[in-house]
Amino acid sequence: MNEYRKPAVAGLFYPANAKQLSEAVRSLLSVNKPDFKSSKVFGIISPHAGYIYSGKTASFGFNLLENLNIENVIIISPSHREYFPGSCIYSGEGYETPLGNIDIDKELANKIIQNSKTIFEDVRGHGKEHAIEVQLPFLQCVLDKFKIVPIVIGDQSKIYVDELATQVAKAMDDKTIIVASSDLSHFHTKDSAHQLDSIVEDSIEKFEYGKLQENLERGICEACGGGPIVAMMKAADMLKKNRSYVLHRSDSGDVTGDFNEVVGYLSAVVYGD
Repeated sequence: MNEYRKPAVAGLFYPANAKQLSEAVRSLLSVNKPDFKSSKVFGIISPHAGYIYSGKTASFGFNLLENLNIENVIIISPSHREYFPGSCIYSGEGYETPLGNIDIDKELANKIIQNSKTIFEDVRGHGKEHAIEVQLPFLQCVLDKFKIVPIVIGDQSKIYVDELATQVAKAMDDKTIIVASSDLSHFHTKDSAHQLDSIVEDSIEKFEYGKLQENLERGICEACGGGPIVAMMKAADMLKKNRSYVLHRSDSGDVTGDFNEVVGYLSAVVYGD
């Protein structure tokens, strides 16, 4: 399948014009610098809303990747539009953005799929999904030459998240990082969102991914990409990269001034010693 997945939300979530997009991303990166540095980054947690809302928070995570020797990025996304059991790696050649095409590392993708009954190649979940797409222009602005493995989790039940974590851990190397794409609570008041999102933040900060998964399943907190977050953290733990740091948290009300129904965003890094 010699096909690049076309942008679905260019002009909606971010500028469709290449020059305007590059300027917008580089402007966000230039003013949102994290108070943290590490050359041992295993992965980042990054929000996936429109750049006007979550671009500031996202920038803190992507700034950590600049100047690192990264050849591959595994992007793990929830599926907002389509349900299916397991996790789907896009079967085409790559993803297209206004800044150019990004190839999929087929060898790495095959390593993740190998001997798995729940991870497969297809186009399911990728068509209109924005949660992978919005990460790509940031990556194109902070990295030089790199390839991706775009993974959409169609069912975030523990059995599928655990399988993905195990397979990803087996495939990782020192030149590969993970981006776990997730927003936090949706459409609560700012005060309620703060309470819910603080639970997620605390679990990430303490590297308690099992507790996070349990709290998400019980509805104690919310994160649309909770599965991707847990999968990345569990894979990291398997490889003894079991430290994490929350870089920034915000919500849409910070931009809109509407505190009645906000969406929460968080950027964090998972790393090793």
